[in-house]
Order: sequence, then structure tokens, then C-alpha cells
Amino acid sequence: MTRSVGGVSAGLLLSLMLPLSLAHAASEEAAADPLEGLPPEQAAAVKKVMALDASLKRQTGKVELQGGIATLTLPETYVYLNPADTEKVLVEWGNPPGSQSLGMLYPKESGLWGERSWAVIVSFSEEGYVKDDDAESINYDELLADMKKSNAESNEEREKNGYGRLDLVGWAERPHYDKASHKLYWAKELAAPGAAEHTLNYAIRALGRKGVLEMNAVAGTSQLEAIKTEMKNVLGFVEFKQGHQYADYTPGVDKLAAYGIGALIAGKVALKVGLFKGLLVALLAAKKLLVAGAVALFAAVRAFLRKRGSAAPAPVAVASAPPVTGPDQ
Repeated sequence: MTRSVGGVSAGLLLSLMLPLSLAHAASEEAAADPLEGLPPEQAAAVKKVMALDASLKRQTGKVELQGGIATLTLPETYVYLNPADTEKVLVEWGNPPGSQSLGMLYPKESGLWGERSWAVIVSFSEEGYVKDDDAESINYDELLADMKKSNAESNEEREKNGYGRLDLVGWAERPHYDKASHKLYWAKELAAPGAAEHTLNYAIRALGRKGVLEMNAVAGTSQLEAIKTEMKNVLGFVEFKQGHQYADYTPGVDKLAAYGIGALIAGKVALKVGLFKGLLVALLAAKKLLVAGAVALFAAVRAFLRKRGSAAPAPVAVASAPPVTGPDQ
């Protein structure tokens, strides 16, 4: 189990403070050890993150998702990690194991370990064909009020299972459904007690013949405008393969989902099939937090970077908040 420092795992803190350039340092400079002089525990934590990053198998271009239901077509500016590597990263970010994702994609420029890093977790919910005939009649203000009530109930369950509260503040971007492409997106603003910044959860859903392809991005709300632009691009990366597309649905043969667009947005699907099904999304905003007792660890990272001749990340506000995960929170 990862050792905890001030309520947040030491491995998580290290991974969050290190820029991507640091993660490749071991292969670049094997002869001189820039970790020399650090306390053994801190040096081991740095090496752990470096080794993890070096082990990841990155892909770009055209990627077929596990199971062959859909493909991602990524530009050179984006990177994909397979499900096994995604699991490693999510656990290092503070999530429990067992994410059952189809992988992760992230902007190459921000990397995985920098202060401004963010990622999109991909999964598939094979609950059947989702009818979209309610999309145009949904009152999103009423839906939000209902979601806040459900959120209060889910927080009780989260706390019983050892996870912190995550309160729904409101829409960061109101839902929008494109009937032609059968793709849906929305963004929620969330707040964790003690966090210096609210969290942005940006969701994309692509409707298919047998279920819904889910893409969730989480970051701080200060990144909203940049991520709004980027997620519009991400929307175009994914396509169901022939035979799995929305138009391929055969009435009376294929399974029909027991919910529509409104329930999909509200997250009642997750509640229906199990509150903690698919704990996929790390609270990436927690990555930017230092906690009391971890300042020495951050100082060690800065010392390491100085030895490498690299620019150290800027200090961030001291706060205390544990990593938080949840099903489509």
C-alpha cells in the first residue's frame, strides 16, 4: 500500500509535482546520480515515478479499442495508453485498482505528471441502445436540481466506503446533444472539502448499437476554457466501427437500454448498476495540492531538478485534501 504523507500518498504527491521531463531522467543520465544526497525514502519515491513513466507504452495515430467496437484517431499532439498502463497511472494518482477502462488519452504537451496535466479516461457501458427521443425536451435546470439531491445521497455512500465528499456545484457547461453524430457532452463543476480549487468533470458520450462509449476528463476549473476547446476536438477522435454504430441497431434483436439521455447525464445509470461501478476518474485537482508535512518532499524534487539543470515547477498553495474518485461524478 502506498505510504501516506499528511493524508495524501507520497507516490501521488511525487507524481503530481514532477514534470514529464523528470520522468525520463534515469535513461538520460545513468552515470551521474542526481538523487545522491536525498533521504532514501524520497529518492525511492522519485525513482518509482521515473520507472513507471519509462514503462508506459504510448501510442498515437489510429488506435483500435479493446474488443474492437470503436477506434480512436489521434493527432501527433495526443497520446494513448492501453488499459493495463492506464490502470498503473490511475493507481499512482490515488485511485483504487480495478478501473476496467478501455485506456486513457492525454495531450502530449501537458504530459502525465505536470501541474497542468489532465487526461481522458475511456470506457464502455454495454447497457444497450439508448433512445434519444427525450433529448430535445429535457429541462436541464430541473435535471441539475435532481442531480444535486442524488449527489447528497452518493456522498453518504462514498464516506461509508472510505472516500471523501465531492459536492456538485453546477454546470460548467450545459449538456449538448448532436443528433446527427449521436454524441453528447456536458461539464460539471465539483467541490471537494479543503481543496484550493474546484474540479471540472467534462464528459463525452458516444451512443452506439449496444451501449455508450464514455470519455471523462477531470481537471481544475481554471483549465475550463482550454479543456472546452480540446474536448471538442476529442469528440471527433472516436468513432464506432461498422456493425457497432447507432444506425446498426435492430429493433427486437438488440437490447434496448432502460434509460434515455436525461438519465445518462444525471448519472442514474451508475447508481442503478452499483454506486462504485468503474471507479475511473481521479480528482486531478488534488495533484496540485501540497499538504502540511509534504513540503520537504517537494523541496527534494526541486533539489533533484536543480541537479539536472531543469526548471523546477512553481510552488502551489498549501492545502489538505485526499485523492477522490467516483463513478461519473
